[in-house]
Parts: sequence; C-alpha cells; structure tokens
Amino acid sequence: MLDFAMDTTVFDPQMLDTDGAFHLHSEADFRASVRADIVMKTIPVKTTYLQMLAPKDCATPPPCDGISILWAEKPTLSFYRFLYESVGKDWTWVDRLLMTDDQLRAIIHDELVEIHVLYVRGTPAGFAELDRRVSGEVELAYFGLMPEFQGNGLGRYFLHWAVGKAWSHDPGRVWVHTCELDHPAALPLYQEAGFEVFDCRLIDQRIPN
Repeated sequence: MLDFAMDTTVFDPQMLDTDGAFHLHSEADFRASVRADIVMKTIPVKTTYLQMLAPKDCATPPPCDGISILWAEKPTLSFYRFLYESVGKDWTWVDRLLMTDDQLRAIIHDELVEIHVLYVRGTPAGFAELDRRVSGEVELAYFGLMPEFQGNGLGRYFLHWAVGKAWSHDPGRVWVHTCELDHPAALPLYQEAGFEVFDCRLIDQRIPN
C-alpha cells in the first residue's frame, strides 16, 4: 500500500527540535487537558532526511473523480487540529502535542506557511503543509491522508501535486524527512517522487507513554 501519513517537523542543520499540538473538542479543553491527560516518554527513532535539488517530471493523473485541493489560508485552530489528529493518529504524530494556541497560530497563519487540503467529493481526505520560512528552500513539513482514503493511489497523486506546488515557488531545494514510526511505504514513495537521502540519524522522539 503506497498511501501513508507522515510527520515531518522542521529541521535546522544546527539544531533538531520539536513542537506540539493536539486536537480536542474545544480550545479550552485543549489548554486544560493535554498536559494532565497525556504522559510522554522519549525514545530514539531513526530519521531519514531527503531533498530534491531540481524539479522532476513526475505528474500523476488523479486516481478517481471528485478530487479537489484547496489552500486553507489562515485555518482555524480547531480545523487544523482536526486535520492533524485525523491524519496522524495511527503514526504517533506528537510533534505539536504541547503547543499553545498562540504558538500554533504563529506557524499556520504565517504568510510563508501553506496548508493545502485534499478533498474527495467534498470530504477532507488529507493535507500537505509547505513551509517557506527558510529562504531558498521549501520543506514539506507535514503530509498525509486520513485512513479512510489510503490504499487507492491518492497518496502518490497528492505527493506529486505537493512537490509541484513547492517548486512553483522556485526554491533552491525541496526537502522532507521521515522516520521509522511512519508508514513503511513513506521512504520508498519519497524516493520514487525524486527525493534523495542526504542525512540519516537517531533522534530523540517524544511519544505518548
């Protein structure tokens, strides 16, 4: 199965760090509950960094009818958390679990961060987050599908669309990372799309205990 969800936090070559967010039914519930209800632990996780230094001709036709991709400009926190939780719940997405409203808003409302939502017949099916805050590059910071839409070719189609969108900004490189907690098809699918490995290391990753 080639469709997957993956978590790709921001990577600075001088420092590796994480941030966090978690979707609950209300913002008040989020602020009051996340630290009380979730016990975290840290484990070493093999993480692979990939980049593309020139665009590849990898356009993929849509696998079904009724597909649309919309840019969610300055999405509400609740909608973003819905996407984040729905896509990442099976893959231990925790990098934004501890983020406050203000911290999350500062990222997803930044004019250099784009949240593109995949819809199938009007229903959200996944999202891709492009981060252009570092000059000269675009990071595919988050990418994935909701479980109900995996396994039918949408992942490959959406990935190629997202990569093409990233290159439309004319960066010097497009990059992404994946880890061993992600779908096992993540790494080969990125390589199929034209990404090449440039680094691999063990990272201390927070996960629910």
